[in-house]
Amino acid sequence: MHDIRAIRENPEAFDAGLARRGLAPMSAEILALDADRRARINAAEEAKAEQNRASKETGAAKARGDEAEFERLRALIGDSKAQIAAMMAEAEALDRQLNDLLMTIPNLPLDSVPDGEDETDNVEIRRWGEPRALDFPPLEHFDIPGVKPGMDFATAAKLSGSRFVVLSGGVARIHRALAQFMLDMHIDKHGLTETWTPVLVLSDMMLGTGQLPKFGEDSYQTREGWWLIPTAEVTLTNTVHGDLVEHATLPRRMVGHSQCFRSEAGSAGRDTSGMLRQHQFEKVEMVSITDAENGLAEHERMTKCAEAVLEALGLPYRTVALCTGDMGFGARITHDLEVWLPGQDTYREISSVSYVGDFQARRMNARYRPEGGGKPEFVHTLNGSGLAVGRTLIAVLENGQQADGSVELPAVLHPYLGGAIRLGRDGSLA
Repeated sequence: MHDIRAIRENPEAFDAGLARRGLAPMSAEILALDADRRARINAAEEAKAEQNRASKETGAAKARGDEAEFERLRALIGDSKAQIAAMMAEAEALDRQLNDLLMTIPNLPLDSVPDGEDETDNVEIRRWGEPRALDFPPLEHFDIPGVKPGMDFATAAKLSGSRFVVLSGGVARIHRALAQFMLDMHIDKHGLTETWTPVLVLSDMMLGTGQLPKFGEDSYQTREGWWLIPTAEVTLTNTVHGDLVEHATLPRRMVGHSQCFRSEAGSAGRDTSGMLRQHQFEKVEMVSITDAENGLAEHERMTKCAEAVLEALGLPYRTVALCTGDMGFGARITHDLEVWLPGQDTYREISSVSYVGDFQARRMNARYRPEGGGKPEFVHTLNGSGLAVGRTLIAVLENGQQADGSVELPAVLHPYLGGAIRLGRDGSLA
């Protein structure tokens, strides 16, 4: 959420940031609400001061036996109480209206973020690895002979409808091994703290990280009111919801493996083949809680953590800076990692790493106490996939496919697969 004081101090900069997001100016509407709210509060405070003066005079009138003045002042106080209550109720209503409006406005991009309208305007930062030269036509993951026995979309559709999958046998074990490998790498080599969290959360937690109120249709809500998390970013980030933490405990670097649930409300017709875009999937998510001074350095560090996983798996990828028109709601800057998929003959997103600043912290009221004292400040938050497990499975299968329909598997996975080095054409590990 945005700082109303910053908007008051520099409305032109606020509107310029929105314009880079492709949005119309909003500062005038926001400041009009804010001025109206503040006017009601000021009027109520002045009326309260007048009431206090009248209360003192009431006692004096009573003491000197002036009944007429006493009754006049008592009536004035009664009228004043009603007026103050009405003005405060109006101020509270305007405060809710202002808060609701601010909750729907996306974060402002950093100056370094490239301008653009959509993904075609994203800017490549670097590449790693060379796509393997194949002497046979590459297949998409779901068409590879060795994969077909362990990737069942028909049964999943019978169970749950479209955009679900049943994994079994060797494919299921590779999927599990990938998650375990990612966790171990982030814990042992990158110093992140493994954190397991619920997948059902309260509405305040979805508000805190920005999924609500604007994007409720993208997630699932139970009859009891809980929400199924679309990403463990929600739970990991909200671990500091409402807290005042000590500066010495920052940065807090967490990693969690979870099921994720998304309705994909705005993606009709996109990636309907295979398991690239599912309603239920798994991710290994990284979240950092830090201070303002170290936010951008932490963003670069987190990007490197995600890149290291792809490099360890031997998967060619490229890192791109998202343009203003392609960034997520809460991000100030985002790096996407796109992995090479030979079956599609293109790079596809496998991780987004975002620096959010204090945008989520204001929604969560999450602050830290500066070293040496001083006024508490809002924490700064970051999140990134490290990685999306299903998409990494796709990349491993497509990049390791062989002409005979088998799949050669990355060496770092062999210990997690009981020493198996390939997925055979019959779907078994060997």
